[in-house]
Amino acid sequence: MLNIACIFKMPLQLFDNILKFKGFPIEDAKKQYANLLNSDASSLEKQKTAILNHHLNHNQFYKSIVSEPSAIWEEIPVLTKRDLQQPLPSRLSDGFAIKSIFKGKTSGSSGHPFTYAKDKYAHALAWASFHNAYHQHGISLNDSLQARFYGIPLSGKGKYAELLKDFLSNRKRFPIFNLNDEVLERYVSRFRESEYHYINGYTSSIVLLATYCRKTNQVLKQICPSLKLCIVTSEMLFPDDRALLEKWLGIPVANEYGASEVGLIAMENPQGEFVINQENLFVEVVDDHNISVPDGTIGRILVTDLYNLAHPMIRYEIGDLGSLKTLENGTRILSNLQGRTSDIARLPSGKVVPGLTFYYVTKSIISEDLNILEFIVIQKEPALFEIQYVSSQEMDDSQKSKVQKAMDEYLEPGLVVIFTRMETLDRSNRGKLKQFVSCLS
Repeated sequence: MLNIACIFKMPLQLFDNILKFKGFPIEDAKKQYANLLNSDASSLEKQKTAILNHHLNHNQFYKSIVSEPSAIWEEIPVLTKRDLQQPLPSRLSDGFAIKSIFKGKTSGSSGHPFTYAKDKYAHALAWASFHNAYHQHGISLNDSLQARFYGIPLSGKGKYAELLKDFLSNRKRFPIFNLNDEVLERYVSRFRESEYHYINGYTSSIVLLATYCRKTNQVLKQICPSLKLCIVTSEMLFPDDRALLEKWLGIPVANEYGASEVGLIAMENPQGEFVINQENLFVEVVDDHNISVPDGTIGRILVTDLYNLAHPMIRYEIGDLGSLKTLENGTRILSNLQGRTSDIARLPSGKVVPGLTFYYVTKSIISEDLNILEFIVIQKEPALFEIQYVSSQEMDDSQKSKVQKAMDEYLEPGLVVIFTRMETLDRSNRGKLKQFVSCLS
């Protein structure tokens, strides 16, 4: 079935056609995005005003956040992840219902999981931004075969939903729950069997792949000559890791920065410039008083979705620190990003597990009923993990059992999990809450 899809993927334009079938106007969005590429600063200011006025007039939730509207942008309150941890229906704009929007859930990798919404046009416009960014590297979402280094639910509807999305998106999954040498050997062999065009996935997982290639003295591009690009996302990309990836994968590396609730925030172009998506988003960097800082100054990153009518994402605090720079042609680039980075968990059996694996464990306890606001997983010893969480109530034995079962399934049996309810959680010196921390040397 997958081979048939690969044969016919070019004329069918499967990815775009599925979006259209589901009611997302991707062709119109692509055309508007192309026009937005040529828009000027005044158009951006007009759209900022338009989206703000829309939600002030049509969204009761947002009016409760912005109790005293101001004509000065920097006086508009910052929207936090915690603000959005309430039932989604109460946050939708007038005229929108659950059935008429795109609904998604954040991974909770920052420790603040919530459900979000986009109207169908805004969702299509977000995909148009990815189309444009990938096209600059010679990658097509419709035609290019992706080797995807991500997690996947191991059972239930979630697993089959992800497999279906993989099929429709022309990608093959390389699960990251165990990346020891035996697994990586099998993964390298898979690159001999198919003509992959690009790799996409978590930075730390792909670094482990490149490390294995170095260890076995083989360049992945030589094994799979069709490879053009490696796109890393979700975690920090450090210079030494980039050098490792480029040498042993044998292909250029493009850093991607985004969030499911707002889409693509920035992506490196072929010239290595980390270009801000300033077509359907407005990105700003602010100080502790929510005032924009000069170019080159590190501050908190805020993102505004300029076209999401269904749900306000205005001056939304993404949770990372960074700085911006403006080029002579007006292009804004992300000159410094200080986002989250995941540790690696090494288990007693020898399994090597990326820290983001714990999203698939902890999501089993993310529910509106329990109202878990924050959580962090700490590896105390090789077989001992502590889950610290902030919640309105204690987890009961049934909920703890569910987490233990997930640990057995995604990691390995025999691990001990202790649960500690906290009033607040400790953060890094950047103010960032890491989902996973290892205390092992």
